[in-house]
Amino acid sequence: MSGPSDFQPTNPALKWIERRLPIMGLVHSSFVAYPTPRNLNYWWTFGAILSMMLGLQILTGVILAMHYTPHADLAFKSIELIVRDVNYGWLLRNMHACGASMFFFAVYIHMFRGLYYGSYKEPREILWILGVIIYLLMMATGFMGYVLPWGQMSFWGATVITNLFSAVPYFGESIVTLLWGGYAVGNPTLNRFFSLHYLLPFVIAGVVVLHIWALHVAGQNNPAGVEPKTEKDTVPFTPYATIKDAFGVSCFMLFFAWFIFYMPNYLGDADNYIPANPGVTPAHIVPEWYYLPFYAILRSIPNKLAGVVAMFGAIIILAFLPWLDNARTRSSKYRPLAKQFFWIFVAVCLGLGYLGSQPPEGIYVVAGRILTVLYFAYFLILLPLLSRIEKPRPVPNSIADDVLAKHGGKVASVIVALVVAGGLLVGGTQNARADDHGVAPPANKWSFSGPLGKFDRGALQRGLKVYKEVCSACHGLSYVAFRNLAEAGGPGYSVAQAAAFASDYKIKDGPDDKGEMFERAGRPADYFPSPFPNENAARAANGGAAPPDLSLITKARSYKRGFPMFLIDFFTQYQEQGPDYVDAVLQGYEDKPPAGFTLPEGAYYNKYFPGHAIKMPKPLSDGQVTYDDGSPATVAQYAKDVTTFLMWTAEPHMEARKRLGLQVFVFLILLTGLLYFTKKKVWANAH
Repeated sequence: MSGPSDFQPTNPALKWIERRLPIMGLVHSSFVAYPTPRNLNYWWTFGAILSMMLGLQILTGVILAMHYTPHADLAFKSIELIVRDVNYGWLLRNMHACGASMFFFAVYIHMFRGLYYGSYKEPREILWILGVIIYLLMMATGFMGYVLPWGQMSFWGATVITNLFSAVPYFGESIVTLLWGGYAVGNPTLNRFFSLHYLLPFVIAGVVVLHIWALHVAGQNNPAGVEPKTEKDTVPFTPYATIKDAFGVSCFMLFFAWFIFYMPNYLGDADNYIPANPGVTPAHIVPEWYYLPFYAILRSIPNKLAGVVAMFGAIIILAFLPWLDNARTRSSKYRPLAKQFFWIFVAVCLGLGYLGSQPPEGIYVVAGRILTVLYFAYFLILLPLLSRIEKPRPVPNSIADDVLAKHGGKVASVIVALVVAGGLLVGGTQNARADDHGVAPPANKWSFSGPLGKFDRGALQRGLKVYKEVCSACHGLSYVAFRNLAEAGGPGYSVAQAAAFASDYKIKDGPDDKGEMFERAGRPADYFPSPFPNENAARAANGGAAPPDLSLITKARSYKRGFPMFLIDFFTQYQEQGPDYVDAVLQGYEDKPPAGFTLPEGAYYNKYFPGHAIKMPKPLSDGQVTYDDGSPATVAQYAKDVTTFLMWTAEPHMEARKRLGLQVFVFLILLTGLLYFTKKKVWANAH
């Protein structure tokens, strides 16, 4: 479709280059003069969005890889050090982690658009198949990337998914051993996944080049599903499609920035802020939201091998779509039955996603089997049958006729519906991942909540005092350095005050010239020391239960908010479930358990703790810590202050994140407005 280029540079140096390497002519023919159907709607913008997201993921991934340590003992800590100590490391991590979800969100819309408008039909079969290959590579890359943080969900997700290959007859165990690099998920597994996760995006980029090449050979499909016939049917790619795509990308960036700066943990899992522990299995092992429909298909079939085949078959079947649907009319816009069944199919996919987030028991299993049958029936039965019995409406003679006849106004409503449906899916996932707390912790008003929230300096300083005098006897803060106390966004101490605070601690150092370990006064560069030399010592001193490190406790704990609160939380930016839970547990001790509850020996009853039996004795009591500023010396005040302090230890750059987010949003809103009016003016010439 692009054809030979007539681009002729005027600069002598550029002429010399163009005669020997006509790359500028290639760019001109492919991205400037390339004829584009004039009736493309905003669903076609997601191709540009995906190109942008791929570049962003590769760029942020390369920078993150420079600081990441692919070792089972160091991976988790290396990521925390990236977030805390690398300049704008928190931004890179948020962009990359949230970018994975945005990438899949955009690719699903791109795929559903192709399904609806028949973009897989002749002569675009190779274009569609390359798209399916890209999707498979994305799934593999996303899975391996999810393992790299080496948190609880990462580790157990890797264990469960790689074990699926053991279902392969004869060679299954060998494949699993090869993937693991041993007989269990461990350091060799992490190294393999890191190498492949780094490599595969460049493979994806290569296939994307082929995808774009095939697009330019066959030409773009369009909502009418008819081929361009005259010059009136097309417009040059630049400036028409370029400015339209730029406006669409800018709108998408607003959506993306919402997650980066204000909801970075909304799509994640609290368990992944707990270092991987092979000895403790999470209550619910659930993959990321973009794998849930296929996870539901896997679990709906009782036979392991059949489930694995069905799961991969649900993706591979997409490659055969050009031959399963023989209808001559491409676009479902002119196929009434196909349009209705398409939206039913979308509902089936969303239903599978929801079921994939629920426990595999009872009605969920039955519903999963029904929807799995409907999923495959859409491709294997319905589409071949519709091509024989459906009577489509008349198709426009040309794209120009379609432009004159089309009616707008539906795109925004569909986008809102997709966002709401996605919220329901993510909310269902959060519900499934949350432990059964029995009594939901009450929601509190925190100074750091919302887009303009900031830490209360007084609460941080009081919370630090509570930690030092009470919590530090059992719990460490291994990711927090004394120098952090004097950094912007923290408790507000001076450098001298932070140094004086550090000197109160004894730090084990060495060996010295004689080869012996020794103790010295703490320095600002030192990290808060652990109260125990190792985990076994911690367990021995606490009745067999090792007290967790508190650096990330407010992000490593959560609870379900239920419908519709998780949807409201998205728009209100409320993600303080962790602080709510920690505050509630500190105040949730009761002297006697309720009637009928058997409390294990050595445990204490706490109405907010999962299972209600907690090994930690009640840590706080009225009058235990004296505040210098005259604040109430009560358990409620202690709990709120120390929780505020622990929220800061979990995310010391939160204020910088929100401040930069506000600046980015102002810029993007202005940019989006300018692009919109520019687009209106450019396209006015085309009409």
